[in-house]
Amino acid sequence: MPPKTLIILNPNADVGHAWRRIADLRPLAEELADGRLDWAGTVYPTHATQLAGQAAEQGYERVVAVGGDGTVHEVVNGLLRLPPEARPVLGVVPLGSGNDFAHAVGLPPDPHKALEIALTAPPRPVDVMRAEDEHGRVEFVDNTLGIGFDAIVTIRSHQLPVVRGFVMYLTAVLQTIAFDLRVPHFRLEIDGRPREADLMMLVIGNGPREGGGFLTTPAARPDDGLLNYLAIGPVSRPGMLGLVSQVMHGTHGAHPAVDLGAFHTLHLEADRPLQIHMDGEIFAGFDTHVRRLKVEIVPQALHVAAPPSH
Repeated sequence: MPPKTLIILNPNADVGHAWRRIADLRPLAEELADGRLDWAGTVYPTHATQLAGQAAEQGYERVVAVGGDGTVHEVVNGLLRLPPEARPVLGVVPLGSGNDFAHAVGLPPDPHKALEIALTAPPRPVDVMRAEDEHGRVEFVDNTLGIGFDAIVTIRSHQLPVVRGFVMYLTAVLQTIAFDLRVPHFRLEIDGRPREADLMMLVIGNGPREGGGFLTTPAARPDDGLLNYLAIGPVSRPGMLGLVSQVMHGTHGAHPAVDLGAFHTLHLEADRPLQIHMDGEIFAGFDTHVRRLKVEIVPQALHVAAPPSH
């Protein structure tokens, strides 16, 4: 018998273009689930978190996020607030601008194929990261956490409704290079090892890419029990243009301003308020005051309906 499943969909994903594609998926979903299926649409920010958190007590064995990385992020945060033994299996149907978590766990970009996997595939364990700031705010991150440059890119991308997908992120990258190269000073402790650095950008990856195609942490895998980081020191504007091209191809590891590594726990403190995104959702914008963050791996926190890991 198919598992009792709740599909949480975001009709506004991909700048509102997801709604038409969701309608095309309904017949296949009803067929695969054999009637053991309910639908819930999100109507306000964090609604998907609330719906996912209620799913277990309502008897759902599987929760499927239909939307972009933001929808998946909210659903993951709802599931992670449940006891491990009570968490439904997570399924994902990528209908967003980036779909980076879906890529990280090996899901096909075709929504119909991804839906079949989400509803029928056996689950496999996947890690997440836990982040906590100095104000006690806790958030779980399934794919990437970005501080500095790429967080500002994310903020700018949210202000670009005309373009979509990778082009949207690339446009925001070029705007940020032109207007917003900031270099805070950081004090870091990575698995107990202290260091200090001026950093333009710090990305922590559970998966290898963000922004629909930027391979920021190319060695990251969501099921290896580690988090990966990319730290970029001061770079000129022309130098940053060249570095962006390298990041798109995952060849930036040899750049003198780049440091790549892996860890279990990272503490950081900056000399000024930071801009931070988590899975493309703004955690700290220009009007917030977050300077300290603790990030740690939570191994095998989720069971995800996805192809087997290779």
